[in-house]
Amino acid sequence: MQGAGLGVCEMEFLAVPQESSQPEIAEAFVDVAGARLHYLRAGAGPPMLLIHGLVGSSQNWRNNIGALASSASVYAPDLLNTGKSQRVSGLDTSLKAIANRMVASMDALGLGAVDIVAHSHGGAIALMLAALRPQRVRRLILFAPANPHSRSGDRLVRFYSSRWGGLALRMLPYLPAPIQRIALGKLYGGPDRVMESCLRTYTEVLSDTSTVHHILSILRCWFVEMSKLRRALRRVARIPTLLVWGDRDCTVSLSSGIRLHRRLPASELIVVPGRGHSVFEEAPEEANRIMLEWLGRHPLPAILPATLPAPLPAAPKGSPAASTQRPRHRAKAVSIAASASVAEAGAAAAIQNLSPGA
Repeated sequence: MQGAGLGVCEMEFLAVPQESSQPEIAEAFVDVAGARLHYLRAGAGPPMLLIHGLVGSSQNWRNNIGALASSASVYAPDLLNTGKSQRVSGLDTSLKAIANRMVASMDALGLGAVDIVAHSHGGAIALMLAALRPQRVRRLILFAPANPHSRSGDRLVRFYSSRWGGLALRMLPYLPAPIQRIALGKLYGGPDRVMESCLRTYTEVLSDTSTVHHILSILRCWFVEMSKLRRALRRVARIPTLLVWGDRDCTVSLSSGIRLHRRLPASELIVVPGRGHSVFEEAPEEANRIMLEWLGRHPLPAILPATLPAPLPAAPKGSPAASTQRPRHRAKAVSIAASASVAEAGAAAAIQNLSPGA
């Protein structure tokens, strides 16, 4: 990848089929350090970034963008080497590198602090981004984010990281549809739940040799990156976070979601019965309702700058500023802690009768 400056490309807007009641969704491209990034754009309001999973693209959010765009400016990019974005050989696939490329994308689009909605490996990217640049992240909504507490997918990661596993991944798009459904069934809580549109999206992604190579590169450093994410999680503790899990998720275990929730004091965990790894695709209306209700309960602060402001000079003792500044910050911290306690109690009640996977 070239180290060129950042800038927005000519806006190549293309029509995306929509119901008349939904906000218009446009397609465009932006230059990020010399590479061409494709994204979907809809709505007006505070910026919101959607980050897709490992075997995915911006199309995974097709049934969510309209609802979210009712109160936000939504940006759904195809990460480099996926979807319609440029293929770049030798790309650094560490979580830190991908997170920094997302920040570069935000800079190129003129975005300051954003809300982030992310899924699976995209959730791990979002967590790393929040750890590296907490001032750029207002709120997080994470659907079954890959995390260091989950062991349920370790065997598959090791298999696909092998020579034979890589061959199997490349062959998947050319297998009969029933076998593809079985292979993807764990993502959706069963083969019968794999929708035709989702099946088509995954097979299109895996039909691209460059994208498969990119995916395999990520899998080969999976355990090292999860270890790095474990150490970074403490820096995300104060960011309001919604975790959404299907209780039939066999890819990233619900038990790991419970542990992640406990690591993030400002988080809330919602468990959706009968759903698998991709709740937002399996039950888009329900997922949209969950997201919008949570966003409504966690309104944005009045002012949140894109970058950290310069330190203010110390106020003289006895001045109004000196007497009010510290209590205001203390009250905010107490509010976050109280919110986390209520959320944790609610989550415990919701999951006490579940038997999550390993």
